[in-house]
Amino acid sequence: MEPHERTFPISAGILFGLGLGGFFDGIVLHQVLQWHHMLSSWYPVSSMENLELNTFWDGIFHSSTYLFVVSGLFILWRHAHRRHLYWSGKLLVGTMLIGFGVFNCVEGLIDHQLLGIHHVNETVAETSRIYWDVGFLIWGAAMIVSGWLLVRSGKKEERAQQTVARWKS
Repeated sequence: MEPHERTFPISAGILFGLGLGGFFDGIVLHQVLQWHHMLSSWYPVSSMENLELNTFWDGIFHSSTYLFVVSGLFILWRHAHRRHLYWSGKLLVGTMLIGFGVFNCVEGLIDHQLLGIHHVNETVAETSRIYWDVGFLIWGAAMIVSGWLLVRSGKKEERAQQTVARWKS
């Protein structure tokens, strides 16, 4: 890479998105709405012991999402100290949407569908839970597509700016 070329750290945005997706799930769905907990399909919150177990695993889950955000911050910080960092709102938001969407799709497929450890909304009738789970996956896929479109547009702008910088030097 030539010294005047500037790039955006895509992995930082994806890690931020993964972490923020987990924070949203844990804070909004676990704590505020109390629709589910980490293991609530396996251990329904019908006793203090099960509530404590679910709360413990919610904490483990939150800790892992925190590590995603810290990792993204570390990567962004390392790149920010280099002169070739290309600051782009499209690339940051796009990569965060991709990460958030990947979180939803992976968590939705593994935790909701394959393992069945919980569902998006366990306050509704059991027969209706699949609709919430599928909606969660569709929302995740929509974020991935939207993020990809933003990243594509941001990369195009990044290349254009690199071309202008080459012409100036």
